[in-house]
Amino acid sequence: MHDTVAFIAETYALGAGPWTMTPITRGALGRIWKLSGNGSSWAIKELLFGCDEEQVRREAALRHATEHLGIASPRLIPNRHGAHVSQLTPSSAGSYVKLYDWIDGTQADASDPDILDWFGRTMALLHTAGEGASETPDSWYEQCPQEADWKDLYKKVHQAGLPWSDTLGRFIDTSAAELAHWVTASDPGDLVTSHLDLQPQNVLVAPNGPVLLDWDNAGPISAERELARAVYVWSGGNQVNTDSARRLARAYRSAGGRAAITGPQSFSMLFATALNFIHVQAECAVDATVTAAQREFASNQVVASLRRVPDLAAVSRLTALLEGV
Repeated sequence: MHDTVAFIAETYALGAGPWTMTPITRGALGRIWKLSGNGSSWAIKELLFGCDEEQVRREAALRHATEHLGIASPRLIPNRHGAHVSQLTPSSAGSYVKLYDWIDGTQADASDPDILDWFGRTMALLHTAGEGASETPDSWYEQCPQEADWKDLYKKVHQAGLPWSDTLGRFIDTSAAELAHWVTASDPGDLVTSHLDLQPQNVLVAPNGPVLLDWDNAGPISAERELARAVYVWSGGNQVNTDSARRLARAYRSAGGRAAITGPQSFSMLFATALNFIHVQAECAVDATVTAAQREFASNQVVASLRRVPDLAAVSRLTALLEGV
């Protein structure tokens, strides 16, 4: 740990310290640490499964494009060489890291009307700033596992004797096929460059107002599909809160957002990401090349995700609810 702290402090010209590095939280692809010293604190994001430097470039560019619109976010700090990502030395595991401002605050309350207004407005501003995207969205948002993929995965999970294998099997036989039917390629004319992970967990309420975190996935996406996924997530998922859904959609529209939810097809991104996440985590849970801790984390993610799979009936109710909003 000492070598890691010293390397980061030197790479980002933070000063001699002394520095302390404290683990904060872990996500599917990365771990957050708090680096403190010299009266300052920084957030370090350690990327656990490699780094796509082009993706980091997109993140930095979108942050820059939205900064003047008033969307608050932690700065992505360049290192001494001007790069927005750095690779640790082999003695420090060789992981890639990014350095951000540390933000003190509380997680956003998705039921707070003021937060919903802020979020709807922020999403509209993101879509305005990102208009005219020409790149093709990543397959994570446009495609999903096919029947043969699920069959092969289930065999591995069942042979490994994981306790949730039967639950996965039932999911494969029912919801997986139903949702996959609605996963299609986007209309090129609807593409914007945006955040792609707009959920309450990625909004922190700081003393000066809400701050949008976790821009790692920034890239091209259908505005309609990002809107649909966000409204679903922010209004309670399958347990739709009518008032929250309408308030968010109206705030988005009032701030100039032009996308509209038209039916189950609008939720293609929601369905694709849900299916892909379960598949990837289940694969990791039986992957002998990763650590036992990573397999355990992945296994827990599968169990949690299978409990909250998007429901087509709930999506249809949400579509009808927002008609004309």
